[in-house]
Amino acid sequence: MLKQPIDITGIATVSALGSSPQEVRDSFYSVDHLLTFQDGYWAGRLPDLLKQQLKAIQKEKKIYRKLDPTVLYGLLAGRLFQDQYPLDKSRRTGINMGSSRGATTLWEEHYEAHLQGKALTPAVSPSTTLGNLSTWLADDLGVEGPVLSHSITCSTALHAVLNGVAWLQSDMAEVFLVGGSEAPLTSFTQAQMKALKLTSPLGEEGAQAYPCRSLDLEKTKNHLVLGEGAGLLRLEKTSGKAPLARIVGVGYSTERLESAAGLTPEAECFQRSMKAALGALPPEEVDAVVMHAPGTVKGDWAETRAIQAVFCNTLPFLTTHKWKIGHTFGASGIFSLLQALLMLEDNAPLPLPFPLSKEAPFANTTPEQMDYVLVNAVGFGGNAVSILLSK
Repeated sequence: MLKQPIDITGIATVSALGSSPQEVRDSFYSVDHLLTFQDGYWAGRLPDLLKQQLKAIQKEKKIYRKLDPTVLYGLLAGRLFQDQYPLDKSRRTGINMGSSRGATTLWEEHYEAHLQGKALTPAVSPSTTLGNLSTWLADDLGVEGPVLSHSITCSTALHAVLNGVAWLQSDMAEVFLVGGSEAPLTSFTQAQMKALKLTSPLGEEGAQAYPCRSLDLEKTKNHLVLGEGAGLLRLEKTSGKAPLARIVGVGYSTERLESAAGLTPEAECFQRSMKAALGALPPEEVDAVVMHAPGTVKGDWAETRAIQAVFCNTLPFLTTHKWKIGHTFGASGIFSLLQALLMLEDNAPLPLPFPLSKEAPFANTTPEQMDYVLVNAVGFGGNAVSILLSK
């Protein structure tokens, strides 16, 4: 556990969950999924209101029209954050916004133009650089502190949290905005997931059957569904003010690369990251784990086995959000943290639409109290992160 806890003092997200805090809350507590079927696949798409807000941003400046959706999603998340939690620009504020895939839309468009023999514009190179995510957000918010962007695939957002914690504890910044942004609903990205045989087998008729069966341990086929979105948290050293929650432990680990995904059947990287995050806290004190659970058979089971190994006979409540909005890759950790924050605030677990398994020890037991929630994420290469939150 951390010797010096870090406070979470704000959060804002852009996703299929909606825009306003109340809409996001209502969406999370509903047992309905927010996935839609279009162009032959299921996905967690932004609602029309958010799309309209994105178009309004693009009209503000000519150069905004040349930005990739990942950057625009980050800008919108930043503005929603500023509306709810105004920044004190006199404080040294850093930003770390990451992405798994980066400027996917522009990369595909510009490369297709290149193959057709068309001349590229000067904007191609800077607009497809990963650093765009944080630099444009910093410019829009008027932040002049350290600005970082990175990609550690699906654990990107939680690695941003690790970076923010480290910068704050080193006294190199007073405030850090951390998060992730992803716009993976492109032809090539969908083709990659199909090539890996990860995507949901359900067609349009599967609306009532939950296209993404994340954390359904009885499924026999992969049911991964992609989602788009962005989100950011504000991290600060404990100041006496009432935070949304407190980060009291962090853990991280990697595995030996023996497969394309880099995750062993027992998810040893998760076992190490969770143990590091818990520190001296007895495992039975943890009330819930918000799992990475991508909706694949091997991925969901590997993480579950890791939790079994760490918590033994005192399994906490297990949950996830991907069955509802899809897998947002590098941004997914922020939505897991959002889910944890809601559970801590309301002292209640957010529901799953189906049981983990009909057999013990996987039957979820609803905790009477929510004091500690553990959040997991892992990316290709076995890059696992675990974040322990308390009220």
